[in-house]
Amino acid sequence: MANSKTPTTMVLAVLAVGLTLLIAAGPTAAHRCGCRPGLCCSRHGYCGTTSAYCGDGCKSGPCWGSSGSRGGGAGSVASIVTRSFFNGIKSHDGSWCEGTGFYKRGAFLEAIAAYPGFARRGSEADGKREIAAFFAHVTHETGHLCYINEIDGASSNYCNSSNTQWPCYPGQGYYGRGPLQLSWNYNYGPAGRSIGFDGLREPDRVAQDPVMTSVHRFMPQGFGATIRAMNGADECHGGKNAAEMSARVRFYLQYCKHFGINPGSNLTC
Repeated sequence: MANSKTPTTMVLAVLAVGLTLLIAAGPTAAHRCGCRPGLCCSRHGYCGTTSAYCGDGCKSGPCWGSSGSRGGGAGSVASIVTRSFFNGIKSHDGSWCEGTGFYKRGAFLEAIAAYPGFARRGSEADGKREIAAFFAHVTHETGHLCYINEIDGASSNYCNSSNTQWPCYPGQGYYGRGPLQLSWNYNYGPAGRSIGFDGLREPDRVAQDPVMTSVHRFMPQGFGATIRAMNGADECHGGKNAAEMSARVRFYLQYCKHFGINPGSNLTC
């Protein structure tokens, strides 16, 4: 669920976490090819979903071939994050949810195509654990892909005025938005710079484009390390919000079971 975030010393807490998901503000490779989300751009520049489009030579989108099967890891992310799996998460929300028509599997796969390292380092089980952890955090933060904006977030602008490197812009609020509820000016600023928009002046962009991106770092240390990076100040220190931490772990274990893998060690923070 969309909870407020306590400031941390990490300049880019959300991008630093191995499974951080942000909303991309600019056009992706698939858009440059002219394909709709979820379609592959073939070597000849045409859009489709069969091997002729997503196989060898695929330029962008949920490719299976030369760009979609490099390295180790979990193989094709699209074959693991099936429509059934993705829609199974969304099935818990209601028609009133703002994220019902926003969070889409095609947008997720399009973004993943731009990050070939996602779920592709280490063994097949390692890759699946990364996917499981990724969706465990997203499920928790958004209430099963229901929320785009933090509940009552506009009542607090989440401005850390002491951070002069990423100063707050007048009239803007830096409350939780997107699938991992990006919060605080010192996260919006560098996140925007990283993916191509002015995060301080245009924080709403995070909640307007459903194409998502991800990065990799903490999973080798166990799922608990990703909790520390995501929301350690609230959930890991002194047990202030142990129930929130436990909820994340339950989702992670649920998804590991679905993928048929051992969840590994160091599950809690």
